[in-house]
Amino acid sequence: MSTPIDPRALVQQAIEALRRGDAATARQRFQSIIDAGAGDASVWLGLALALGRLGDAPGKLTAIDRALALEPQNLRARIMKADHFTEAGDARAASAFYAAVVRNAPPPEQLPPDLRAEVARAQMMSQRYAADYEAFLREKLAGQGFAQGGRFARSLDLMFGKKRIYLQEPKHYYFPELPQIQFYDRDQFPWLDAVEAATDDIRAELIEVMKDQSAFTPYLESSPDRPYRDVHGMIDNLDWSAFYLWRNGAPQTDNIARCPKTAAALAGAPLATIEGRTPSVLFSLLRPGAAIPPHHGFVNTRLICHLPLIVPDGCTFRVGNDVRAWKEGKAWVFDDTIEHEAWNRSSETRVILLFDVWRPELSEAERAQVASMFEAIDAYGGQAEDWTM
Repeated sequence: MSTPIDPRALVQQAIEALRRGDAATARQRFQSIIDAGAGDASVWLGLALALGRLGDAPGKLTAIDRALALEPQNLRARIMKADHFTEAGDARAASAFYAAVVRNAPPPEQLPPDLRAEVARAQMMSQRYAADYEAFLREKLAGQGFAQGGRFARSLDLMFGKKRIYLQEPKHYYFPELPQIQFYDRDQFPWLDAVEAATDDIRAELIEVMKDQSAFTPYLESSPDRPYRDVHGMIDNLDWSAFYLWRNGAPQTDNIARCPKTAAALAGAPLATIEGRTPSVLFSLLRPGAAIPPHHGFVNTRLICHLPLIVPDGCTFRVGNDVRAWKEGKAWVFDDTIEHEAWNRSSETRVILLFDVWRPELSEAERAQVASMFEAIDAYGGQAEDWTM
């Protein structure tokens, strides 16, 4: 009856033989382990390290692959396999293994110090290969005369991991098969010309309103019949406040009377009209140092328009990957069901005119269907939910 092989003992014997300079004995012990196919992943990794010291690249690779067969997610084995491909000059394979290590490694504080250093090295190598790959691809495309702007350029940023994918995530209602666009092309909305042309008149009316300190109310207001999650302390907070001309589809008659030129400027806008829901038209005020946290809108059947009126330096807005600074008198249109946030990093107040319009992709029949649906929902009973945040 043969004696069972102790793979750990054989690895230790092989290492001791290497220390004595007895390569023949070391190889013999290694071959015994390989022939028996014995041992766990740590045994095979120890064997791989020793074979590497002997200069036996094929044997080292065999041992690494045996370790990965036993533990496919083993970080040490993956790093050693990546290093093997680096030495072999196979950049794509090496990059794939280094990237897998970075994706699957736990936080550094959960790793032993030696493995933490190896994972950090894997991250550095992964970044190096990614940069080389990006530079190569961009050079090839430039050589073929491809333009570097527009949607194609944004697709490259996504592929290279420079930006992440943001999609519509409406909190209440999702209308399918609508394009995922963060900021729309301004040229799609020629009716905005009239709104922008009225900027000075609208700003003048705003300034008169701002003389009344009680005119603005918190944009987010608590309600006793709705559960609210206090988003970064913004509920009932005047740091983000509003003066409404229309609110949830209802005209605020007294406020409109104070801002007739503002109301007139919106006459040609395709305001999203749903009884009891939309449009909302308001002056949105953000106090110095305030920030609006990341959030999503309620429905993707509308778009939100901003006309900047009072914008000190340091005021910026993000929709998805796109961060922009407001410019007074220059309107934009965006999809608020894509994650967005805002900052006022100045020492002055920022105010914009905000209103919602139908998405241009919806037909008149679809708009009527959506409006009828929400009117039916509201007929079910109770107060409609406020479509703010």
